[in-house]
Amino acid sequence: MSEEISFAEQAVLGTILIEPERIKECSLQAEHFSEKRHELIFQTMRTLEQRDTPPDLVTVVTTLGDVLEPIGGVAYLSDVMNAVASTSNVKHYEELILEAFRRREAIQRTQQFPDQASDETISSLITDLQHIQEQTIKKQHRTKQEILIDVVEAMHDSTEGLTGRPSGILDLDKMTGGWQKQDLIIVAARPSVGKTAFALHMGAVNCRKGGVTTFFSLEMSDKQLAMRWLNGEGRIDGMKWKNPTRLFSAADYNRAVRAIGTIEQWDFEMIDSPTLNVAEIRAKISEIKRKYPDKEHLVFIDYLQLIQPTMKRNENRQQEVSEISRSLKAIARELDVPIIALSQLSRKVESRQMKRPMMSDIRESGSIEQDADIISFLYRDDYYEKDSEHPNKIEIIVAKQRNGPTGTVEAMFEKEYGRYVNMSREERT
Repeated sequence: MSEEISFAEQAVLGTILIEPERIKECSLQAEHFSEKRHELIFQTMRTLEQRDTPPDLVTVVTTLGDVLEPIGGVAYLSDVMNAVASTSNVKHYEELILEAFRRREAIQRTQQFPDQASDETISSLITDLQHIQEQTIKKQHRTKQEILIDVVEAMHDSTEGLTGRPSGILDLDKMTGGWQKQDLIIVAARPSVGKTAFALHMGAVNCRKGGVTTFFSLEMSDKQLAMRWLNGEGRIDGMKWKNPTRLFSAADYNRAVRAIGTIEQWDFEMIDSPTLNVAEIRAKISEIKRKYPDKEHLVFIDYLQLIQPTMKRNENRQQEVSEISRSLKAIARELDVPIIALSQLSRKVESRQMKRPMMSDIRESGSIEQDADIISFLYRDDYYEKDSEHPNKIEIIVAKQRNGPTGTVEAMFEKEYGRYVNMSREERT
């Protein structure tokens, strides 16, 4: 332990003894102190605070009782107080203590790692280090003047059209303003309704508009995803990929080659793994943002309930999914990107007469309803009614939007190509 850190700890303790109300502004916990006696003194201060008793010299001495002498007695506490030249520097000393705590914890965990090295412990180590950083690095809050200046600048922003990344569905973009940075967006539907196709459609639109699309797939391979993109871009019937040498026409080959040429120009990353966890997703998004530093990013995850917990705990799956959704929201904020997570719906939709989904239908929903900024559902009448009067029509139901209206927009879904198409006025009526 360095002399500087010992002095910083004494300065914080001395400041609180001089000005007991400072304990309410202090973000430290007892475990952050490196010296055991400092840890004990600070824990005593926290105990007094919880009792609504000011932690001054008299109350701290009284509460310490028999352990007072072993830590230096009243004389040591007096020395700690006398060593404080100014109480105005206490925040600086807090930061020094937190920085030293981060270093100690990181060293301890990395020293333990070689004896337990495995894929699971690698993920656990990354998560532990991130957790230490998140818990101890305090973001400096902005002044009211800085916040209001930001608002005024937004009022005079000359941005035309959308403020976020486009979905390609005009009515949906009018409702949302595009997918906004730092938002967690949930797109939920029953299997085979068109979730992945919708995500690929939006990813393609983002690429055409000069953005970077990152697609995490826990269910399909990157080859399958690329084929589905080719279907939409080249208008190729997806069934023909089962045997392209026999089923592709000359026109199909030509369209596929042109589509490959187009997609090759896009900026996108596809990560296919059935065992992805949140720590790996965060690390990959950070890496891709460094690779494309001056681009607008849009992230897709297919799908939420397949993400693995970073560390195995004795929790049920709903608790695990809740923790995953909270983590995804935190990643969206931290890395300043919109994240669109696809989600399955529970089977209870099938058991009721009205098949349009609602928020309680989200499988293992837990805290998803609270964490998400936007929750949307896909519904097709022809999914349930083969003789539907509205074949190929799909409803995009925005059931929750934290910063905007809710409602339903319609589009056409060309199932054979996996394409979403804006509807004309005549088709809407």
